Amino acid sequence: MSAHPSSAAPSRHASSGGAAGSPSEAVKPVLAIHGGAGTILRSRMSGVMEAAYRAELAKILADGERQLARGDAALDVAIEAVRRLEECELFNAGKGAVYTADERHELDASVMDGPTRRAGAVAGVTRVRNPVLAARAVMEHSGHVMLIGPAADTFAFEQQLERVEPGWFGTPQRLAQLRVAQASASGQVLDHDGQTLAAAAATPEAPLDERTKFGTVGAVVRDAQGRLAAATSTGGMTNKRSGRVGDSPILGAGCYADARVAVSCTGTGEAFMRLAAAHEISALMRLAGQPLEAACRRVVFEELPVVGGEGGLIAVDDQGGVWLGFNTEGMYRGWVEAGGTPAVGIYKDE
Repeated sequence: MSAHPSSAAPSRHASSGGAAGSPSEAVKPVLAIHGGAGTILRSRMSGVMEAAYRAELAKILADGERQLARGDAALDVAIEAVRRLEECELFNAGKGAVYTADERHELDASVMDGPTRRAGAVAGVTRVRNPVLAARAVMEHSGHVMLIGPAADTFAFEQQLERVEPGWFGTPQRLAQLRVAQASASGQVLDHDGQTLAAAAATPEAPLDERTKFGTVGAVVRDAQGRLAAATSTGGMTNKRSGRVGDSPILGAGCYADARVAVSCTGTGEAFMRLAAAHEISALMRLAGQPLEAACRRVVFEELPVVGGEGGLIAVDDQGGVWLGFNTEGMYRGWVEAGGTPAVGIYKDE
């Protein structure tokens, strides 16, 4: 896994295979995941906490590798990886989601199948355990692309998805993060920056400090048949206004897949929406003829800063190329190909 110094973005470019959507023996199936981007500093991360993040990412990737090796479809692999990330309190999606200003949890998710461009999304759900599964149910059973709020929860339960009490998503660390954000001058903050504020205010005995990091989650996949898929899920921004929706459930903004590329984004959602960042990657490849790396670098390092965008993205193309990059201090991330060993990164210099 080679690194690009300016982005700390692990990248792998496979040899040329068949046409998009067709089987290719030369290119192995691949999975990439992220757990959010933001102010993640090695100097503020305890060894125990860093090991926990790396172990969780590696475990999810290893299980995804087994799915890829047995020929599972890209959409199935992407959704399962995100579901696993939703179940882990280390990340801001599902269990461990951040609090809104009125001390609630409003979760968003989306999924997209590249070959067919079928897609589903939910926004502002509060009771379905795994929003990414609800997004898939919307895609497969609703006849629509997006459902929101209580109606999305109700639909998910009609599809026999697991129901939880709203308080199930919360953790003491997230509540402490909300308190610090409410006391800060800026008020609404990204998860990772909220952790920085918490560190500044925390005592050694406090439940939250800089060593505990969280983030939006996502996965992109190219399977053995050359099919691409993407999935993204989030709890949003700490202290956000109730009803606020970011880029994660917005197709073309925080999540997108077609026959050419699959993308999942993380960061300041409003900026990613203004830029239609995930779709911009595909447009640069399709219309401008740019390769994956050039398209991703342009969006993350040139276009996003123009609209105040901080964060990163992961992407995989139809030839098995992978790009994981960010314009912040760090991003929880990793990738694996069928038959390979998971590669995991957190900081800029990895």
